[in-house]
Amino acid sequence: MRDLTRGLAVGAVLALGLAGCSSPTAAPQDGAAKGPVKIGLVYSKTGALASYGKLYAEGFRAGLDYATKGTGKVNGRPVEVTEADDAGDPAKAVSAATDLIGKGTRILAGSTSSGVALQVAPVAEQNNVLFVSGPAATDAVTGINKHTFRSGRQTTQDVRTAAQFIGDAKGRKVVVFAQDNAFGKANVDGVRAVLGPEGATVEGLLVAPTATDFTPFALQAKAAKADLLYVAWAGATANAMWSALGQQGVLDSTTVVTGLDIKASYAAYGPIAEKVNLLSHYFAGAAGTDVEKAMAERVTKAGGEVDLFTVDGFTAAQLIVHAAEAGDDPAAMVKALEGWSFDGVKGRLTVRAVDHALLQPMFQARLTATGPVLVKKVDAGTVAPPEKK
Repeated sequence: MRDLTRGLAVGAVLALGLAGCSSPTAAPQDGAAKGPVKIGLVYSKTGALASYGKLYAEGFRAGLDYATKGTGKVNGRPVEVTEADDAGDPAKAVSAATDLIGKGTRILAGSTSSGVALQVAPVAEQNNVLFVSGPAATDAVTGINKHTFRSGRQTTQDVRTAAQFIGDAKGRKVVVFAQDNAFGKANVDGVRAVLGPEGATVEGLLVAPTATDFTPFALQAKAAKADLLYVAWAGATANAMWSALGQQGVLDSTTVVTGLDIKASYAAYGPIAEKVNLLSHYFAGAAGTDVEKAMAERVTKAGGEVDLFTVDGFTAAQLIVHAAEAGDDPAAMVKALEGWSFDGVKGRLTVRAVDHALLQPMFQARLTATGPVLVKKVDAGTVAPPEKK
């Protein structure tokens, strides 16, 4: 099972609750910008989200080179990055963050997993350090505290991108096709929370996680006569599930939308790939910006390959360098980021001052034999999440 941080193949995040965490002795905050700029990169080097973590880390290194103009320095100070593996485990992430803070780190980044991000954010607040969350998509990260920012998109932006395939949601019927577990139910709740207030009727069509024959569920999906079938799926049964939807004519009778995951997942769609509407946070070549070109050149030169979450690492580096230019005082770093607009890989990005949501364009795509192709770029304002105050 995977949460929304495991790519856009799902429509909402399974957010883990906050657990109590101890607070270490915070690094001294004397406001003096001396010595190296210490950054702690806590992400999934291993574990279920390791493929995403790898993309994030590659993007971060490229972004750091770009944002510092190849110097590796901020205001003449060398940037010192210490990486730690949380393996997708919130407890390990908290331990690593605590250790880094105790060693003088004032900026934390990473969090491939939503559950990890929700645990690290309070640690940052308790210890008065800056935290820039990564691919973690849960809406709960936005506005969680003044010290926390994000470099990726969030669930609401995913759902609103999907809704653009049917236009005005008022009076529309939306069915969320997902697995009958906490993950699937969270997807139903997430879509209902976003599209319900806009006038849509949202229902869940939940499938037993142990199911291997998806024909009965595909027939139910067809019979539902939804205006939008929002597929939120995780795991090895994806190919069989998509085959069943195709064979029963579901993709010909309604608008089917799911999220575009990393390149390794493309084969799961099989022969029906071009019939599926895809919402996309990002795919290589989607943006067509000069910054995207700069990222691709650096990542490729380093032996990596641009994919879904490369952009989150790159954006994190841009945010952190800008914050570090304000000095070591966390209050000054927060102030520097709040309301900041800048040119990112995806286009013009803005950190919303009131809750630190990262306002950004999203993409609609279709998958062809040669890879995804852009259908439409959806502007940041259209998919912006509601403000948290």
